[in-house]
Amino acid sequence: MKNHRRKQFHQRRLLTAALAATLMGGFLSGAASAANRIVEENKKAGTTDWLLKKTKINDPSRSLPVEGYCSHASIRPGEKLEIFVSTTPVSRFRLDLYRLGYYGGKGARLVHSFNNVQGKTQPTPEPGPRNVRECQWDASVALAIPRDWVSGVYLGKLTALGSGFQSYVIFIVRDDRKADFLFQVSDLTWHAYNRWPGWASIYDFGDNHWHSGPSNNVSFDRPYARFINMTAIPWDDAKPYTGSGSFLFCEFPLAFWMEKEGYDVSYISQVDTHADGEGLKRARGFISIGHDEYWSRQAFANVTAARDAGVNLAFMSANTSVVSVIFEPSSDGRPNRKYRRDTIFTDEQDLTGAAAYGLGFGDWVCTAPEHWLYNGTGMKQGDRIKDLIGWEYQGEPLKKDPSLVVVARGALTETEENEPPEFVATVYDCPKGNFVFNAATIWWAMPLSSPPGFNNPHRIKSDWTKDDPRVQRMTKNVFDRMLSTPDHRE
Repeated sequence: MKNHRRKQFHQRRLLTAALAATLMGGFLSGAASAANRIVEENKKAGTTDWLLKKTKINDPSRSLPVEGYCSHASIRPGEKLEIFVSTTPVSRFRLDLYRLGYYGGKGARLVHSFNNVQGKTQPTPEPGPRNVRECQWDASVALAIPRDWVSGVYLGKLTALGSGFQSYVIFIVRDDRKADFLFQVSDLTWHAYNRWPGWASIYDFGDNHWHSGPSNNVSFDRPYARFINMTAIPWDDAKPYTGSGSFLFCEFPLAFWMEKEGYDVSYISQVDTHADGEGLKRARGFISIGHDEYWSRQAFANVTAARDAGVNLAFMSANTSVVSVIFEPSSDGRPNRKYRRDTIFTDEQDLTGAAAYGLGFGDWVCTAPEHWLYNGTGMKQGDRIKDLIGWEYQGEPLKKDPSLVVVARGALTETEENEPPEFVATVYDCPKGNFVFNAATIWWAMPLSSPPGFNNPHRIKSDWTKDDPRVQRMTKNVFDRMLSTPDHRE
């Protein structure tokens, strides 16, 4: 009898332990989950040395003293990355590679350096078919991506020795593991607006610098110019971002915050969204961030299929999926290295929840305080978050879905002709128990965090160097809700 009671007691202890582990697993399924690679990575020593200290911009947007580009938009560990650099005048240069993250608030960790590399002035390409500017430079350095590099956004800081002028190159290290979140950078949009070597973006057609008809081809085989968008940030304020697309400006605050909070996140390029639809299904949640205007039709189909397979979607972006692109190979046959504008999406709301529009500024206005999105925020009907909507937005028409909830709606200023005067933020449910959130603004990440080098948009009155706990809590609610939905992954 004593042995039997001891056995029952032992079984109860095991059962209690198992239940506790199950509950704890639920608590840890969001931020700071056990054995999370992001948590372990961010325990390593960070540095602010990744910030550019001395830049020189040659009109309209080049960094002639030192500028470069990478052979891959995204690359897996074990694959060979080549970096192409030009220096004018000819000089030696240094290249320091950093992984961006939280790292105790420093924002990055140094992972590799190339010291005292001999540079040369590489040719500015002549316009090709459809005015494409495709560099065919000699590789300056090469590196097999180490197997232990964690998925992330990586910056290379180029420094011309002697003059000290600096600029960036940028690339994504991706992986194929199951992850809680996929963070898609908006690099198709970065390059659509990239004017390197001078008025050679998708919009620059002859003397018209904002042409919206038949477009130029644009190539990944060229440096990123200084980010140009006077609506969002003055040219001089953009100098510290030279060579990094628009990642540091309107996307990094989310990545910085997610890594600070310990979320298990893996990073991808929009080229991956286009070319690897099955790879999207390895995540619990897919994130679109910032200014995510340009998509291929295949990427749209891939994200739709991922949603239908059970992947949650968070569109923390705006002007999302407006223009479709057609990919083309590079001149030497590498796939998906060039693209051009094709047609305008007319059904983006069927995926995102609300249609995409251009310029528009306004306050986030709560319309559904009882919705789970607002749990813990203290927000009530009609409460506002100043300036959160901009510089572009989502609005009517909405997805025709009985589950769709309008979580925020409000009036806008400076909207373009014939575009709706209100933004609309939405949530709708999906048959597999997952859901789709649409924040309806490019600015969503801005009040989440202020990484080193953060620049407040100049067209708003709010000071987003002071984080907004309401936006932080809503973001946490979205992510934690994603992690509580059925896990579709096999």
